[in-house]
Amino acid sequence: MKSLLITSVKVILPGNEYHQQTVDVFIDKGKIAQIGNTIKVADKNVETIDGTGKILSPGFFDLHANFGEPGLETKEDIRTGTAAAAAGGFTAVAVMPNTEPAIQSRSEVALVVNAAKGNIVDIHPIGAISKKREGKEMAELYDMKQNGAVAFSDGNRSVQQAGLMSRALLYAKGFEGLIFSHAEDESMAGGNKMNEGTMSTYLGMKGIPNLAESLMVSRDLYLAEYTEAPIHFASISTPEAVDLIKKAKAKGLRVTCDVAAHQLVFTDEDIIGFDSNYKVSPPLRTKADAKALIKGLKDGIIDAVVSQHTPQEIEFKNVEFHIAKNGIIGLQTVLPLLIRAGLTEEQIVHSLAVRPRQILGIAIPQIKAGAMANLVLFDPAKSWNFDEKTNKSKSKNSPLFGQTLKGAVELVINNNQIIKND
Repeated sequence: MKSLLITSVKVILPGNEYHQQTVDVFIDKGKIAQIGNTIKVADKNVETIDGTGKILSPGFFDLHANFGEPGLETKEDIRTGTAAAAAGGFTAVAVMPNTEPAIQSRSEVALVVNAAKGNIVDIHPIGAISKKREGKEMAELYDMKQNGAVAFSDGNRSVQQAGLMSRALLYAKGFEGLIFSHAEDESMAGGNKMNEGTMSTYLGMKGIPNLAESLMVSRDLYLAEYTEAPIHFASISTPEAVDLIKKAKAKGLRVTCDVAAHQLVFTDEDIIGFDSNYKVSPPLRTKADAKALIKGLKDGIIDAVVSQHTPQEIEFKNVEFHIAKNGIIGLQTVLPLLIRAGLTEEQIVHSLAVRPRQILGIAIPQIKAGAMANLVLFDPAKSWNFDEKTNKSKSKNSPLFGQTLKGAVELVINNNQIIKND
């Protein structure tokens, strides 16, 4: 990659020597060659970027994205998914096993790992807990771990059998594997399409109560305590879940959780126009619930924010709300949503760059001389248009599509490569 000098940029990385300092950063041959005040570079071929008012941090890490490869490439393949990730500031993405076939053995894990080699965005497969994600028979977790799987989940399906979840937790603990729980009791959710509450009654749609999530969170916390195993709750959406996880952490359980960025900003009131782009799983909850999630994030109970990037072809979204597929494309809009939710620069970096890597036991990229450059440069005050020109995904199922958003990623650097958003 071309040598680059970023001047007068504010570094955000808690615990780092340059945290909250405004410095110049010189990057050469994919490494941070120098950090300091007023760096002078004699080489005229070095590109200079004015970092005034901008933030430099480790590249973001998404714990929850859905790419279609293998089998569902019409939704998203690794090439377009990583392009969207890089445009959103992510230098690493953990991909869910919601593919056909599911990422359920060493073969699918190896396919994803090999297909992503040489990319600016590092791809980390999450293997399925059960074969075909059917929740009946445990998949070959250890084999997948040996071939590159960083965790295990049945993706957008919740493991309904307590015995299977207990065995998975116990087995994964033996080789330091991590189980992700998608917490939803199907008997309570009932296959319904939105949050249960005033809006579902007003719109005449059957709702999914908060209890469907908190029941499963409670069950899986009991199982994690019984097996003395770590557990991670993916995309929680209710204050009841936050409270249960808070109490579990206070007891010393090894529990972490994340929240999707759209759950912090959108609510069930946005569904009043029956726009299927607001149809997600778990469903958008109430304003009070969203406020509780933001508080849980700021208080450190919720560990990380994810995109829950879920691309869908137009024929699955441009239909009546009750038959539309769930999902929002989110990789490029996480930063604007967190700014809209009122998070500080440090909270954004902590929840997008630091904690996701800590949860998976992956080293946090350092901002110091001699370190490989794994960085994102973003401007929290800059506005940009999310439209046909800027969208990098194959799909465009987002309620933000066509809007002007505040909070722009200017460039990402990783693996001796650089991508700039013009």
